[in-house]
Amino acid sequence: MSSSTSKLIATVAGVVMSLGAATGAEAQSVPLSAEESDPNVMGWMQGFPPPEDKLITQPDSNYFSFPKLRWSVCHLREFLPTEEISSGLGAPTPLSYPSPAEFADLRSEIDALTFMPMNGTEPMTWERSLYENYTDGMLILHRGEVVYERYFGCLEEDGKHAIMSMTKSITGLLGEILVAEGVLDDTLLVRDVIPEIGDSAFATATVREVMDMTTGVQYSEDYSNPNADIWLYSAAASPLPKPEGYDGPNGYWEYLQQVPPDGEHGAEFHYKTINSDMLGWMISRVTGKAVTDLASERLWSRMGAEQDAYQTVDGKGVPFAGGGVTAGLRDLGRLGQLLLDGGVAADGTRLFPAEVVETIAAGGDQSKFGGFPTIPNGSYTSQFWVFHNDNSAYAARGVHGQTIYVDPTAEMVLVRLASFPRAQNGFIDPTSLPAYQAVADYLMTRD
Repeated sequence: MSSSTSKLIATVAGVVMSLGAATGAEAQSVPLSAEESDPNVMGWMQGFPPPEDKLITQPDSNYFSFPKLRWSVCHLREFLPTEEISSGLGAPTPLSYPSPAEFADLRSEIDALTFMPMNGTEPMTWERSLYENYTDGMLILHRGEVVYERYFGCLEEDGKHAIMSMTKSITGLLGEILVAEGVLDDTLLVRDVIPEIGDSAFATATVREVMDMTTGVQYSEDYSNPNADIWLYSAAASPLPKPEGYDGPNGYWEYLQQVPPDGEHGAEFHYKTINSDMLGWMISRVTGKAVTDLASERLWSRMGAEQDAYQTVDGKGVPFAGGGVTAGLRDLGRLGQLLLDGGVAADGTRLFPAEVVETIAAGGDQSKFGGFPTIPNGSYTSQFWVFHNDNSAYAARGVHGQTIYVDPTAEMVLVRLASFPRAQNGFIDPTSLPAYQAVADYLMTRD
């Protein structure tokens, strides 16, 4: 590795952190609690100007280390260039709420719910789980009505939050829409759609294998290894100027053109972010539009969103299809409700065919899924996680605790935005997934 590449990798470490990576230094053995690490308590970026020890800046490369990340997840646009996902010029579609008195009662009842964490010995309340998981925002819809809504830490009612790898599910949803509409053929090889992919390992994978992450491509996300592929990918994607002498790929798409093989296409599920960017490239090629513009045209501007979203881009302006979106809590709830309702928006307009959601909810090949002990019966398809539980739930998921959890049986959509100290959701699931089920069980008892 050249010295210029090494310097660039060191410089963009903060960019990698913003996209969902975790370093050993980040995972403290005994991190500050949610209450102690609240950015308002910490005093980050308060004052005019803030004191030197309360500044969070770029390119210091540590703005996504804990506890700074608890402020940064709501301010990503201050660190990285972005493109807008426009909500359009029309008025938002208001969400439905119960009466103030009923809403307050529902919150009290849900807060008091108890559940047993995975492998736990003591029950936990729903409210306590919000703090255990460093929740920044929580929204629950039941039968299209908001029954619970709370904000913590850096997130306020009109704020926006980084959604990390939930971005993949937006990319996957757009891809599935195009497949259902016949615009994207998921049986084609990648090289049939993107001829310039050349001799990359992606060339001989099918579009569906990319969508379901069953490609045999080399990509290591071992963040403790300075020579892991994630660092080379991040150096290529960095929007910061490349140093003199840098001779690596420039941008997401150049990196994808030189990915070597690792394993057999179609054999197993391997969660590798580069699949999402490969899908994003194919989406742009067949539509002639950036994924940001397509997300606006097909989703945000038509589902009644109340805020624009935005998405980080590389040095060439290519949106990060694997993890770059920041959005408002309620709009993510609208997106989840759109899925629950089979592609029909709140105003009754059909935005995409019902078979899109049917394909996602059916899940992928469970025999190819493994390595996720908190999702023992799971599968992955179209960039969504499918639980195959009694409620047929599926979810968009992102590191540090982001989720849109759709439960068709309970007619529930749950959105959580969070800033958990460690990136991996396996640390959060034990006090999250049973909590979601407890709320679903409670909601199904309502008239």
